[in-house]
Amino acid sequence: MFSIGDFARHGRVSVRMLRHYDAIGLLPPARVDRSTGHRAYHAAQLARLNRIVALKELGFTLQQVRQILGEGFGAEQLRGMLALRQAELQNRIEADTARLADVRARLQMIEAEGTMPTEEVTMKSLPAVRLAEVSGTARTMDPQSIGPVIQGLYAELCAALERAGVVPVGPATAYYVDSADGESTTVHAGLPVNAEPDPALEFDVVDLPAVPQAATIVHRGPMDDCLPTYQALLQWMEATGRQPADTGREVTLACPEDPAGMVTEIQLPVRPA
Repeated sequence: MFSIGDFARHGRVSVRMLRHYDAIGLLPPARVDRSTGHRAYHAAQLARLNRIVALKELGFTLQQVRQILGEGFGAEQLRGMLALRQAELQNRIEADTARLADVRARLQMIEAEGTMPTEEVTMKSLPAVRLAEVSGTARTMDPQSIGPVIQGLYAELCAALERAGVVPVGPATAYYVDSADGESTTVHAGLPVNAEPDPALEFDVVDLPAVPQAATIVHRGPMDDCLPTYQALLQWMEATGRQPADTGREVTLACPEDPAGMVTEIQLPVRPA
């Protein structure tokens, strides 16, 4: 048997926590010395401790932990419950991370209020381009909403191109179309190809028209942080008396494994003066 100190050490919990579990009847010691009050535990009790700690860390209250363990769930049932709870927590973490990224981008824009953008804006014409593309729907135009959608679309498109034996001939090009009610956005993920439209293909082949004039700006870093760059481009257009004419495009110039090294050119068609 192990003293409460040794049991706590090997179970990676505090002695205070073990005493609390004992007090509420969740994990009584195997033996209590009547003369000294010292608690002792069997090594086999580590299995119950592991269950308690895992359930507690996944957000269950001690009352819920008591109920779960009291119902005698087997290891397989517990694994299923823990996996489900783990997935819920992971989704929550991802959502919170996305919100933090959005807050960070908004703070950058607030700090830059009243200043002219430092990024270089270039006016140029855009050639027509033929794209192999797949499309999906994002809940909003927010980068955190679009990001997971477009990543999945490009994975789908690359796999479909490989199956069809079609090789891309240029950089990834994405564009977006808002729904009529403005409640959602259709995301188009494309890669330039030399291929003819064919209903048998798992992707669409579309032709984006040439653009006589477009205001372009380079965004460096993950597209989750692209809002300041987009707004800098709009500030420049307003300051120079220009108006957007159509849906913009995002052309990926560099896409390393580390998203911090991404380079994307944002292209916004401009109305003729």
